[in-house]
Parts: sequence; C-alpha cells; structure tokens
Amino acid sequence: MTFPTTPACTPVRTADGGATTLFLGAADLQRLVHRLGLPACIAGVAAQIEADFRRWPDFDKSARVAAHSDVGVIELMPVADAARFAFKYVNGHPKNTAAGLPTVMAFGLLADVATGTPTLLAELTLLTAIRTAAMSALAARHLARPGSGTMALIGNGAQAEFQALAFRDLVGITTLRLFDTDPAATAKLQANLAGQGLTMRVCASAADAAQGADIVTTVTADKTRATIVTPAMLAPGRHFNAVGGDCPGKTELHPDVLRAARVFVEYEPQSRIEGDVQQMPADFPVIEFWRVLSGEAPGRATVDEITVFDSVGFALEDHAALVWLADAAARQGLGRPLDLVAAPADPKNLFGTLAPAGESAARLAATEQATAIAA
Repeated sequence: MTFPTTPACTPVRTADGGATTLFLGAADLQRLVHRLGLPACIAGVAAQIEADFRRWPDFDKSARVAAHSDVGVIELMPVADAARFAFKYVNGHPKNTAAGLPTVMAFGLLADVATGTPTLLAELTLLTAIRTAAMSALAARHLARPGSGTMALIGNGAQAEFQALAFRDLVGITTLRLFDTDPAATAKLQANLAGQGLTMRVCASAADAAQGADIVTTVTADKTRATIVTPAMLAPGRHFNAVGGDCPGKTELHPDVLRAARVFVEYEPQSRIEGDVQQMPADFPVIEFWRVLSGEAPGRATVDEITVFDSVGFALEDHAALVWLADAAARQGLGRPLDLVAAPADPKNLFGTLAPAGESAARLAATEQATAIAA
C-alpha cells in the first residue's frame, strides 16, 4: 500500500535540521475560505472525506474520548493510518453563547506516523462546521431520493448556513423550510443566505417545516433527550439528516422514526453511545456509511424508502479535513512555522537545552572533542 506524500505528512525542517510544525490560525482559515470560496472548500472537504471513507479498513479507529458535564462536553477524536495520525480537540457547550462564546470550539493536529513529529496544528472551529456540512451532504447524495429539491432546516444556529450551502451545491436543494425556537436565529440565517439562490420559507413549527420536504435536517444544540422529529413527520421517500444528537443523553428523533427507516451511521461503536440510536436495543440494525461508498451495502433501495443518517461526527472526517487543509494552505502559502516541541541539537541530550546558549554550545563542542580523542 502506498500513501501520497503531501505537506500533511512531511515534517517541516528548520535551517539547522530540526523539525518544526506548521501553524494555521483562525485568520488563516478565514483567508483560505475568502480566496477559494466557501462552496469550493465544502466540495474539497467532501471529496477528501469520500476518499478516506473508501479506504476505511486502512485506518486505526476508536470512539472519541469524552469528558461530560452538566453543561457540555469536551472531546478528543483520534484516528490514524500508516502515514498520518490525526486528532481533534472539540467542545460542545450550548449555553456558551450567553457568555459571548461559541457553542463549539476546536483545534486539530496532524503528525507523521514514521517519526511522531507533529506536522500541522490548526484552528478547526470553522473547518468543523465545513466538514460537518460536507459529511451530511455526501451522505444525502447516496441516501436521499434523487431529484430532492426542498429541505426542512430545523435549528438555525451556527451550523445551519453551512448545511444549507452544502445541500444546495452537492445535492441540488433550492428551497429551505426554516424553523427555530429562537426567531432571531432564523432571521440571522435569512440575512446570511440572502442572494445565495435559495428560496426560504419561515415555518411555525418543526412539523410545519417538514411539510413537503424531501429532506429533513435537524441541527439543534440543547443537551437533552428531545423529540424534534415525531412519527407524524414520516413520509414516503423522505431522508432525515439528524446532526444534533451527538452525545449521550442528547437526541432528536422519536424511536419510532428510527424503526420506520433504514438507518446509516458513521462508526457504529461510537454512534450506539452518542447518536439517536442510543435509544435503541443493541441489536437494532444500522449500516456504516463507508459500506455504501465501497459497494458493500446499498444506499437508498427504493424511491419510497425512508432513510436516516444518524450523524455524530467521526474522527476520520477530521483527518480528511486536516489533510485537505494542509494541502490547500500550502498551495496558498498560508501558515507559519511554530516552535511547538523541543528540538535539541543533540536529540540524546534534552537536559542540555536548559543551559545558556553559549554554555550549551561549549559543552557540545567539548563532548565532540572528547569523542574524537577517544576514537
């Protein structure tokens, strides 16, 4: 098996031969999106996710490590193949906005598996929003009814615009039916998406939003066992893109909605803990989405079939996003070297780095002289 040699997996070297790390901050991410355009970024991340999911067996996978509290969750999401190790730090605190903080904040790292050298450290709050929308739209391309044009968007917070544009560009959605318990959130979404070629209709309830929708997307934030989608919202051929149920005790779909559908997940061991399927018995059937991409399992089987993508967010999506980011940033000349880890001149003499610069150099010269004499 061969892996591509890219800036994402090649350690950066300093002039003295030490390894350093490329750092991409929030401003770099914003510049990248402005230069490439958000649609191109979403499409690029979606393509990289699909490529990584198609070689699913190549990756060492595990469910994320999570620290839960009454007000939110903090998580680490690791994954690796034979070339690269990746992890993401991410939180989810729905009440943060009251304190002027984002609900979700994230950063991530890529490392070279051959040496363990961290090659990229990047802010991922914006990129997490992009990759979540890209994953949803990628799944819908295979699971939604062909020709779908109308989507209910229930929950109009920070993720909603990204979902709307991803489904517009990758699925063909032209009409959005909007609902949020906070009218200000819906007004914000309408203002942000004005002029984007989408017809938007504000609805009075989640059930109202689902009327006539080919796809129902739920992106609610409250950490609670909610029932956003009820059995009354089922309709032949409808696809449910359930994004908000992503940790223990946090759901959006009534169990009977799951029973009525074929349910697709990212990584089953994680989804059974965090997804809407946490409500179901351990033997409730689910299909990992990578099997659809590989041809091992069918996606949508009939026009009238009801499908659910129970999305919780999986580390392989962040690996794909980081790899895409490293390559795109390199092409745009973005980022700066970061002195993240110690790089002693003599890798066997870490203690020597604590000496003053001149003294350390003198000690190294004396050691080399003594070694030469002994030889």
